[in-house]
Amino acid sequence: MSDEYASAPAGKSSPPRTKRTGLTSTGARKAASKAPRTRSREFALQGLYQHIVGRNDATSIDMFTRDLAGFHKCDALHYDALLHGCIKLEEDLNALITPKLDRKLQELSPIEHACMWIGTYELMHCMDVPWRVVLNEVIELAKEFGGTDGHKYVNGILNALAPELRATEVEADKAGKTA
Repeated sequence: MSDEYASAPAGKSSPPRTKRTGLTSTGARKAASKAPRTRSREFALQGLYQHIVGRNDATSIDMFTRDLAGFHKCDALHYDALLHGCIKLEEDLNALITPKLDRKLQELSPIEHACMWIGTYELMHCMDVPWRVVLNEVIELAKEFGGTDGHKYVNGILNALAPELRATEVEADKAGKTA
């Protein structure tokens, strides 16, 4: 890469950055371009974070979250299913996730943990969402809200769970790619 703009002579400026549409300055997707279910996952992630970190109950989290700006733009039914379903099935979700981990469950960041819950819950209970969409959406959540490479870890765990939870769909997808 040329560094002709790296040390521009005094008085000369480097060319303006190309504007990226649909993204904020940090690279996150702009709120206006997000689908209602994507927003639902984001609000559910915030709620699950409160549950994991503060052990807040689902009802108080739900009441708080519904008052947040932008909630009216999300798919409230999907949000309800994710928040209440993940909290209700916390032990079952953890039991599925734990064998795939290379560390203790308690060592996961709360964001990674919540992302894995959402992904596992959707793989188990949201059959209208294709497995690859589940993984992609949850990886995007981890990229946007998690640590630097947390999304890679979330991806690895959910990729290991998908063949167990959506065996027919994953096999059909793989067979279609090799044909």
